[in-house]
Amino acid sequence: MFYARVIGSLWATRKDDHLTGKKLLILQPLTFGGKPSGQPIIAVDTIGAGVGEQVVYVTSSEAVIPMNVPMAPVDASVVGITDRIDLGR
Repeated sequence: MFYARVIGSLWATRKDDHLTGKKLLILQPLTFGGKPSGQPIIAVDTIGAGVGEQVVYVTSSEAVIPMNVPMAPVDASVVGITDRIDLGR
């Protein structure tokens, strides 16, 4: 699992049938200290996250699991909205 901030939404007039009704979000990956880490990515929203929220996402073949379909062209899925992080410092 990875940590990111939602920085935008992506609208597609045509997309794979498995993505019908799914919102696409633009995520900025973050370190657990809250600093940007790498380039933004696009992820399927499976829980109702919104712009400005900090989220947990999964990638690779695990990204299809929360979609409840056997196969979809998905590389990243948002699976949690973060309330806080305690680093034990």
